[in-house]
Amino acid sequence: FMAYIVDCVRTAGGKKNGALSKYHPADLGALVVDELVRRNGIDGNLIDDVIFGCLTKIGAQSANVARSVVLSSETLPIEVPGTTIDRQGGSGQQAIHFAAQAVLSGTQDCVIAGGVEVMSLIPIGSDALDGIALGRGRPYSEKTLNNFNVKGFNQFKGAQLLAQKYSLTREDLDKFSERSHHAAYKATMEGKFKNQILPIPYIDKEGKECLLTQDEGIRPTTTYNALSNLKPLTPEGILTAGNSSQITDGASAILICNENGLKKLGLKPRAKIIQMAVVGDDPVIMLHGPIPSTKKVLLNSGLTLDDISLYEINEAFASVPLAWLKALGGDINKLNVNGGAISLGHPIGSTGIQLTCTLLNELEKRGEKYGLQAICQGGGAGIAMIIENISSNRKSSL
Repeated sequence: FMAYIVDCVRTAGGKKNGALSKYHPADLGALVVDELVRRNGIDGNLIDDVIFGCLTKIGAQSANVARSVVLSSETLPIEVPGTTIDRQGGSGQQAIHFAAQAVLSGTQDCVIAGGVEVMSLIPIGSDALDGIALGRGRPYSEKTLNNFNVKGFNQFKGAQLLAQKYSLTREDLDKFSERSHHAAYKATMEGKFKNQILPIPYIDKEGKECLLTQDEGIRPTTTYNALSNLKPLTPEGILTAGNSSQITDGASAILICNENGLKKLGLKPRAKIIQMAVVGDDPVIMLHGPIPSTKKVLLNSGLTLDDISLYEINEAFASVPLAWLKALGGDINKLNVNGGAISLGHPIGSTGIQLTCTLLNELEKRGEKYGLQAICQGGGAGIAMIIENISSNRKSSL
């Protein structure tokens, strides 16, 4: 069997305390799942499983939010199961991987992978902090920390170390962040996200009924000069709020099928998953993982970076894609061409699928063949995937 992408959909990114902040995560997830089912004319009874990525599983995101998404859905019967997974920042992409592995094995034929994070309601780290406050213990044992001679693991420190390792400057990070916002704004104005974004109703501060149709975090007037004047997160550091990803609310869903599933649903695929890889890496520098995971996925696929037309490397911090670019000798003109998490936001459990939505739509628009995406993860790890555009508008290789 092969693993095919039939379709994908996402919400626009809602900024902190913005348009999506009042949604229950299960309801927000159900909206994108229902859109995926409805617009493809799918019988919900034919979905074998729903796999959702979600980072902070506490409160409204606890108790297996994937199953709650199914129970909130208007298109899936209660017989469809659901499971929630945590691979930190790569959770949404891991949902795709698990769905693909299920259909590749033939044990399932039609799986919806998804992700959700309402960070306005459930801030990153609140599961750990609330647990500590209640005396439930800390995420890392003394033995674990002693193994690495640290008092704790910190993503901000990791991003700073990554910048140092690859000789990246504050200017490099700020200029890349400016590029992200301008690229995202240009893509929005050109309608590049229209096919992937499901308009979501909300009530604004004046009590008016509105629709969220565009990512709220894009700042089209952002300039390098403005970014360069922002205060760094640490006195000697080069990280700022401007060259880091945004706190964002959002959800996404993608349908993965094998040949049997396509036949059952009577649908044609848009893309094929060529190869997937996950790796562990240094938990202190933490965010280096996209580099070895990319090397692994390329090696296992028999492809080189020159074969890849577009790459989406998650902009958790500007140092992550820039380090990846330096380490692998990539082409910046192929990297995050429509912006990334710095401008579009990083709804952590959903981000992996958001990257796939953007990557696939741009491959189709350009008529190109291969796309690659990779994400760093808390705890020191990386995840990467290569997809092939098999839609009818792909350029001929002859």
